[in-house]
Amino acid sequence: MSIYIAFHFKVSPLQPATEILIAELGYAGFESFVENEDGVTAYIQKVEYCETILDDIFALKNEEFQISHTQEEIAQVNWNSEWEKNFQPIQVDDLVSIRALFHENPKLKYDIVIEPKMSFGTGHHETTHMMIQHLLELDLQNKKVLDMGCGTGILAIFAEMKGAKPIDAIDIDTWCYENSVENCERNNCKHISVYEGDVSLLINKKYDVIIANINRNILLSDIKAYANCLNENGVLLLSGFYQEDIPVIDGEASKYQMKLNKIIERNNWVAVQYFI
Repeated sequence: MSIYIAFHFKVSPLQPATEILIAELGYAGFESFVENEDGVTAYIQKVEYCETILDDIFALKNEEFQISHTQEEIAQVNWNSEWEKNFQPIQVDDLVSIRALFHENPKLKYDIVIEPKMSFGTGHHETTHMMIQHLLELDLQNKKVLDMGCGTGILAIFAEMKGAKPIDAIDIDTWCYENSVENCERNNCKHISVYEGDVSLLINKKYDVIIANINRNILLSDIKAYANCLNENGVLLLSGFYQEDIPVIDGEASKYQMKLNKIIERNNWVAVQYFI
């Protein structure tokens, strides 16, 4: 039985501070989050915890936010119960719904049903929402697509719904790999191949559209590989970073003749579209 440490964060104002905090805690090694009316509870396995784990969390030092926390050791978390209580459905532009099976079907044009299993709160909702907005505008019919850092597989699933094929979905995390496989089956996807791994899997691969919803540091490291994998007139969608990160992202992308075409912003998170 895994022993966890739960950190109960009180956050003011709730947004965008909570989203930023969740993103940074996830990068530091916290593996699950449950949002509430006061802030968020973040969980980390005791074996992964160290006393300095919060030292580099920018949100805790930002004078615009008021964040306090308590912590406790817990023997076990019923993740299924937690995400059922806290996972909220998403609707994008009255066209796309992302929901669990127990949510009512809103009867939109596209309906994605997922079972996230471990509760990642709403930390990815802003970026997921914006990436879907980008994908809504693209012609994906018979386009070869890569979903890098696929997580639950939402974006790969939506790409297939819009006619893309074939699609590769890649994540370095074993749980994400397994969950993406399950969610692709749950949505009757026929053209998605899911892989566990990193950018090294992209050698000699070519795509028409690449989706990468990860975080700034990984994106900066991997943009060169994405550029090398894009076919002529290909499209690169990037998210998982903040508005103030755009110059450094754009600086790296421009090294490989990537041209910034569109920016979507939501609560200081951004999703950008490049073409080559």
